[in-house]
Amino acid sequence: MSLSIEPFNEAKYKVLMDRLKFKEMMLSDMFTATNYFRMEAEYYNAPSVAYRGNIKGKDVTLNVQYGTSKLCDEMKEGYPVLRLNELQNCFVETPQKYCPILSAEEFAKLRLRKGDVLIIRTNGNPDLVGRSAVVLEDTNCAFASYLYRVNTNELINAETLVAYLNCKYGRYEIDKNSIKGNQTNFSPAKFHDINIPKFGGKLQKKVKKLFNQAYKCKSKADSEFLSAEQLLISRIEFDGFCPDQSNIAIKSASKSFCSSGRLDAEYYQPCYDSYKEKLRTTETVQTLCNLYDKNYNPKEEFEYQYIELADVGFFGNISNVGTVLGKELPSRARRQVRPGQVIVASVEGSLQSCALIPDKYNNMICSTGFYVLDSDVINSETLLVLFKSEPIQTLMKQRCSGTILTAITKDELLSMPLPKVDSTAQKEIASKVQKSFSLRSQAEQLLEYAKQAVEIAIEQDDKTALEWLREKGVEN
Repeated sequence: MSLSIEPFNEAKYKVLMDRLKFKEMMLSDMFTATNYFRMEAEYYNAPSVAYRGNIKGKDVTLNVQYGTSKLCDEMKEGYPVLRLNELQNCFVETPQKYCPILSAEEFAKLRLRKGDVLIIRTNGNPDLVGRSAVVLEDTNCAFASYLYRVNTNELINAETLVAYLNCKYGRYEIDKNSIKGNQTNFSPAKFHDINIPKFGGKLQKKVKKLFNQAYKCKSKADSEFLSAEQLLISRIEFDGFCPDQSNIAIKSASKSFCSSGRLDAEYYQPCYDSYKEKLRTTETVQTLCNLYDKNYNPKEEFEYQYIELADVGFFGNISNVGTVLGKELPSRARRQVRPGQVIVASVEGSLQSCALIPDKYNNMICSTGFYVLDSDVINSETLLVLFKSEPIQTLMKQRCSGTILTAITKDELLSMPLPKVDSTAQKEIASKVQKSFSLRSQAEQLLEYAKQAVEIAIEQDDKTALEWLREKGVEN
């Protein structure tokens, strides 16, 4: 060995291991680190924080419960059941699917009530797993099995727990304790193992107040959007409309297969003819809209804001959008979008996932599972409300086809009837939708304050977090 080279000592060994993100663990420590044996390296290398006051998920859990695994559909029969894509920005939205075989006794046990915390248990997207929401009003809906409900004790209120789980430090714990595979899993047992800091009563009270203020803004935003929908329905004369409910249609070949190319009986249900006759329009999506379906190849080292189905809110908003390097985007991320465009989901079961791209986002990209549209004669807000309206949603559902994945094709979308809306109504609708989005932004800002206050309390202390909130103008 050359005299100019120092021997490889313990200090150098530690530096090397730290740089390579390796750790040495005693087998005995691996048995005692959790209540069950974990061998995957990611668990021990995952970011984690040593809190000054540390409790476990099991210490704050009063009750935990899985949702129902029974089949749900969109027939609006039975009890409404909340799914994971209806957890939006720390709150729950209106369920779109129903379970007709859920008994009254089962529903009573699964009914969501004020103070419940819902956590996403499993999904193919690891970033969605562990996402949580708080229920701030008693509801008349149950929840699905890929969610579970947690009720907390006096150590932490529901709002503070949700703020923590959705902040970066809660994310560390979720990512560390989740089981990775084809489907990532963050079960109640894993929730019991996460580290949770102790927060003081004053800070928890302030976080709770921020959530309540945000919920009021969200509720007002919902009302504004529903008002825009009602105005549209009135202007296209669908108030009180009742479609033909019969289930038998007799069609000649010339008026069925020869003109549509469809042989599936569902396509010819009389209710669809009722909607088309009531629309009384010769216009189509193709004549009124511009469709952008050219594939875009993301730049590998460029950062994009990637929109997935779970990022699309029930009222046409987009939230929780993450930033992803082009090389890390999934192969389906091929639609570049810009502010003012409307994205419309193509897969049956998710057709309600329509959203307006707001001005605050740039470098956005979405999946090929969305159609990207705008119009020269219909403003973006009205176009959004149109595609979310019952008549257009019904006609989109009619035109879906496929076996494994049922979706509406490009040709079926473009040939679909679409009514014109007079300019006066368009201006009113645009005003209501813009007000809705503004109120929702206020709600998101209040929730962001709550999450940032939790992070400051973790990094420094409760007193500093409370002072920071005062500086932001948050009242006591």
